[in-house]
Amino acid sequence: MVKDNGIKVFDGGGEKFTERIERQVEAIVADFAWTERSGPADAVAHANVVEAYLDHLRAIISSPLPFDGQRLAIDCANGAAYDIAPHVFHELGADVIPIGVSPNGFNINEKCGSTEPDALANKVREMRADVGIALDGDADRVIISDERGHIIDGDQLMAAIAGGWARAGRLQGGGLVATVMSNLGLERFLEAKGLELARTAVGDRYVLEQMRAKGYNIGGEQSGHLIFRRELQTGDGMLSARHLGELVVRSGPLGGLASTAWTRAPQVLINIPRDDYRDDLTRSDIAAVLSAQHIDDSEIRLVIRPSGTEPLVRVMVEANEATVVDAIAETVRHRYGMSTPEH
Repeated sequence: MVKDNGIKVFDGGGEKFTERIERQVEAIVADFAWTERSGPADAVAHANVVEAYLDHLRAIISSPLPFDGQRLAIDCANGAAYDIAPHVFHELGADVIPIGVSPNGFNINEKCGSTEPDALANKVREMRADVGIALDGDADRVIISDERGHIIDGDQLMAAIAGGWARAGRLQGGGLVATVMSNLGLERFLEAKGLELARTAVGDRYVLEQMRAKGYNIGGEQSGHLIFRRELQTGDGMLSARHLGELVVRSGPLGGLASTAWTRAPQVLINIPRDDYRDDLTRSDIAAVLSAQHIDDSEIRLVIRPSGTEPLVRVMVEANEATVVDAIAETVRHRYGMSTPEH
């Protein structure tokens, strides 16, 4: 059952509210001085947004069809795209194998979708699919499985697409935008190609702001929330998958593209219940590990932030050596009585 939920609010231009406007809205909601207007509510005009959305995707997609003749497994996470996504990819020429298309109001993202892509990987192997696509509940994120069932995250997708676009002269801004959570391997991959990784705080809103300010046309997050600014002002998992399919048509099987793109730096993400978390204890545990292994703190990358969607504090640790990451993760897990790290 879904434990956490939230509301996304967009302005008239289809963009998320700025923090300033969010605070104004929150203040209005928290102010009990206002009262509801009496009388019947105003009528709300009906709009067929599904057809408008599909028309927009059709206008973006050009020939050759990105998935023409390919067997494609797609996990819709029992969410918003359960009905639309299989249709979209069928139009792109794919033989579609859908899963996660039976929403009941409670099973969204439950052991499926981009947050838990094992079901997709298993289906790819079972059906010998060419590509697997896992969306999340609101379909703004995408995680991919290659033809062998190996999972490809947002960092790897950005690396593959940016590399292909750079070769074709389509990449704008001299690189791409990602958050502090993106793997150091992505940054090194781009640097080796003379491209830049511009980092922002976590959140697609900050990614978009940086893209707009510096003229980038690709940005996103490790979670698979990618933004192609010339086409949409927010993430769209189906659009991201379309660009990946286009790359596969031009450059060959996805597994080869992803495996040769870059080497991931050892990284671990630990989710600690917010009520339990103590910053001083966590940092002292990390410092103790570094001291014991005679490692300077400049040799690790540490990001600590509260989740914006769940009652958790997320601790990300990254280093050149897996042994360092594992030792830190084990120490922090032990501090909070946690059994396994979350990678």
